[in-house]
Amino acid sequence: MKLDEIIQISEIENMNMETKARLDRTNIEGWLKTVAGFSNAEGGSFFIGVEDGTSKLIGFDRKAADKERNFFNNQINEHIFPRPTMRISFIRYENKGTELFIIRADISESPVKPIVLKFNNVPSIYMRRDGFTNGATYEEIIQMSIKSQKTQFDILESDEDYSRDNFKTLQEFYKNHNDGKELTDKALASIGFFNNSKKLKNGAVLFMDNYADKKTEVLCSVFSGFNKGSERIVTVNRYDSNLIDSISYMIEFVKQRMNHSFIKLSDGRQNIDSYPERALFEGIINAVAHRDYFLDGTQIQLDMFKDRLEISSPGSFYQGDKFGKTYDLSNIISKRRNELICDILVKCNVMEAAGTGFDKITQEYANVDEKHKPYIYSTSDHFTLVLPDLTYAEGVTVDETVHVEFMPVSNGTEHDEKVLAFCYKHARKVSEIAEHLGLSDSSYLRDVILGNLEKQNYLERVKINRATGYKSNPEMVRE
Repeated sequence: MKLDEIIQISEIENMNMETKARLDRTNIEGWLKTVAGFSNAEGGSFFIGVEDGTSKLIGFDRKAADKERNFFNNQINEHIFPRPTMRISFIRYENKGTELFIIRADISESPVKPIVLKFNNVPSIYMRRDGFTNGATYEEIIQMSIKSQKTQFDILESDEDYSRDNFKTLQEFYKNHNDGKELTDKALASIGFFNNSKKLKNGAVLFMDNYADKKTEVLCSVFSGFNKGSERIVTVNRYDSNLIDSISYMIEFVKQRMNHSFIKLSDGRQNIDSYPERALFEGIINAVAHRDYFLDGTQIQLDMFKDRLEISSPGSFYQGDKFGKTYDLSNIISKRRNELICDILVKCNVMEAAGTGFDKITQEYANVDEKHKPYIYSTSDHFTLVLPDLTYAEGVTVDETVHVEFMPVSNGTEHDEKVLAFCYKHARKVSEIAEHLGLSDSSYLRDVILGNLEKQNYLERVKINRATGYKSNPEMVRE
């Protein structure tokens, strides 16, 4: 069986494609060159488990495919800088009744160049040309460096022409936040909204009245409980429009669905909203301003739970520190990822040049207890602001589960991901797992859910004070 029997490949794709039966452990630099070369050129697809030259499928079983994927990913993290943008997936097929997998890595052209491969402490730059990978020429390196001087998405020039009539929403937004003043063309030109030929910058295009592409997409959801795992989803709404309308939509989505309460005082009462209006506004503005607009297929997410609101934006903090979780919002320093978008929001008087949005959120929650303190966590591909619901007396309960990745489980159940995440950091008793899933300690739990995961080597059985417990197998499950 050959590769083109399970996927369609065009001639153009074939030029930007590399296949390996197995990753060579004795010549790691050899295949890492290809990944780096794809990133410095137009991108490409890297298949593992496919014989080079013949496209014959070699494949892996589940466990071997997962190990090969992890090795591929780890070597890239260790040797290629900055890390290329890629999507790694598994392609399943059957051969004589046996389930097998090949690994596909779709590598995008990097907006930040050159991508450098460092092996044995020697840095090198490679370029993919006409189906082959070679060292980049001096001219190519210079051109890559020149292009990378303007790597922010929003300040790159677009093909759209500026017309004042196409920005009525922005003009009205500016007027509402600037005591009725008009937003002039001169003011827009001063921040680089368009160039001398009246061509709009990418960031300016996102403010056009008729803009409705995926770059501004938001996903707003309401969950009935405390997590996404097995809780009932009450509402899921997708929305894409210009940035001003997207901001308004997110604010109204939360306002219409959040709770309201009050505290009795000796001389009356004090009304309480789930989320202080200023904190909500600042959180949404921050997500829009610092979103990584290079990341296609992503969206800002607003997730409302019983005890909190999570506002997640694609992209880690730009050129800032990576951190897991912090309550110290005032000391977070993040450089601007989108200069033009931030300048527009500053002009509209909804964002301060000094970047004090997090300070204002902290002020709104200044008098609450520890379980109602807002916090932020950042990963390599997104950052999330968590606003506790002030009308929920118990506050936010810290969830120690993590997001995990694993191969699809044969004869699996809808509970597999939640179980593997819950057991990833700590071994858990069966009774604890049952409570976490909201199920009874039954034969269905022990045999169908846990038994199958153990049989497939995703869970390892352990003893916890004489009771039966389980721990996720790190060879099959990773964070």
